[in-house]
Amino acid sequence: MKRKLAAILVADVVGYSRLMEADEEGTAVRVGALRAIVDAQVAETEGRVFKAMGDAVLVEFPSPINAVRAAVGIRAGLALAQQDIEAPMLMRYGLHLADVLIDGDDLLGDGVNLAARIQTAAEPDAIDISAALFESVRRSSPYAFEDLGEQRFKNISEAIRVYRLRGEIGRHRYQLAPEPRPQQRQRQPHSLAVMPIEFATGNDDQRYLADGIAEELIFELGRFRTLFVTSRSAAAAFAEQHLDPVAVGEQLGVRYLLVGSLRQLGQQVRLALSLVETETASVVWNDRLSLPFDELVEAIDELVARIAATVLGRIQEADISSVRRMRPDSMTAYEFHLRGLEYHRLGGVTDANLQDALGWFERAIEADPAFARPQAMWVCARSNLPGFDWDEGEQRTQRALELDPNDPEANRVMGSILMHRGAFDSARRYHEKAMDLSPSDAYIRARSAAFYNFAGEPGRALELLDEATDLDPFLPVWCVEERAAALYSADRYAEAADAALGLTFQTRRSRLYRAAALVALGDMDTARRAVREALAVAPDLTTAFIDDQEHYLDDAVTQTMTERLAAAGLPAADPPALQ
Repeated sequence: MKRKLAAILVADVVGYSRLMEADEEGTAVRVGALRAIVDAQVAETEGRVFKAMGDAVLVEFPSPINAVRAAVGIRAGLALAQQDIEAPMLMRYGLHLADVLIDGDDLLGDGVNLAARIQTAAEPDAIDISAALFESVRRSSPYAFEDLGEQRFKNISEAIRVYRLRGEIGRHRYQLAPEPRPQQRQRQPHSLAVMPIEFATGNDDQRYLADGIAEELIFELGRFRTLFVTSRSAAAAFAEQHLDPVAVGEQLGVRYLLVGSLRQLGQQVRLALSLVETETASVVWNDRLSLPFDELVEAIDELVARIAATVLGRIQEADISSVRRMRPDSMTAYEFHLRGLEYHRLGGVTDANLQDALGWFERAIEADPAFARPQAMWVCARSNLPGFDWDEGEQRTQRALELDPNDPEANRVMGSILMHRGAFDSARRYHEKAMDLSPSDAYIRARSAAFYNFAGEPGRALELLDEATDLDPFLPVWCVEERAAALYSADRYAEAADAALGLTFQTRRSRLYRAAALVALGDMDTARRAVREALAVAPDLTTAFIDDQEHYLDDAVTQTMTERLAAAGLPAADPPALQ
């Protein structure tokens, strides 16, 4: 009998027998409508229903993340379809990734049984997934999960760790939003893309090292004003496409690709890098290094200079010196920092990611108090968790800037903090310095666009977003969504609604800006539906989200947006509790 690896989704109606006993015909009609929602979502996410039993459906997906998206889509579709029903029909969802047996059109095996057991144990309306499936989606999930710990299930011999989907997350490095321009671009002179460095041992737990080196190279090369360097998310977008260098060069508009592989054997690191010319796919430079880990950073400095010299022809020694930033004295601190970056880039798929990032950044700071970057990255990670202390964040970022006043990320973070606190003039100086220090960093440009939008300069924000998209056609969604916000505050409401709807992944923020724009256009029916869609995914969403996230210098912009969303059905924030 043949086998295959598949993501399995099992979903069934809560209290189906009780509903049938109370109203057999009415329940059958409602289940039929439910199946239409299920079938539409399964088709949209490239799944296949391989078994249906009255109230239950069993679905297979070749993609684990599509299995999760289907469950979320079914749940949201049910919530929208039953919004006026006093006792809506709910489902439970269980998901697992397993090697299964193929029996004609049916699938069999322990993997299918386990998905069914997880579904049976789930709470009504809950989406629970196994650890096996979670490990497959945690790097690309647009959703946050709660770790429920190890669970015991009937007729399953081993305890299984289960995660419960908690809701959407606003930020994740793999929520990419490819810009809709033509695929082929004219190659720019002195242009370079750093591709993901392959980690030859296959030990995913050590991948932070390869990712950290690639990110370090991108960061350092981006500081050369005469060198166009496309970004990390562009590289991530091509990581699994296996395109040839010519195709990548055409799509990114770059003349060179930096490709490489890394192998770590104990404390010894072997790093191979090649610079490939994308018009002919010919290698114009390569280097191989074998060195102890604690010598790696100095080697990166030398590599950056060599690569830049190859692309530019030659670089004055003064230019090389000016782009070198301060380095940690302890390589243990540097390794801790790389580990922190790995968890921070994964974002809030679970709160544990951000907590782990904070822990590693703290260890880097303890190991080398003069190392500036982890100070700023600690603040960046901590700001995404509840109860962020803005005073502490400002103090830590100030410490990072005292250690290295020319760190672009530290300047950007300080600008964001000061903007949140209403000090727009000071925030402007930090954002401008961050962009000046790292002119090829698309992420810093896109995040700085938010500042200009909130400062009342949406035209400048749109310019920066255009520049960022030219630098990196694969920016994260939560950068690109700023276009909808800038168009909205520029009173270009129809364009704002289209920009929000056109994102590859919808966030709370994009949904709310679209709804507010639709209210401004007088399309209340569509605006109300947009708000209902947002609430179906995030039932706890209120107007407090606008007050917490949209820090316009002109309070009237925030107030008007709040009023428009309230008119479209967004619940008001709870009043503060009396002391």
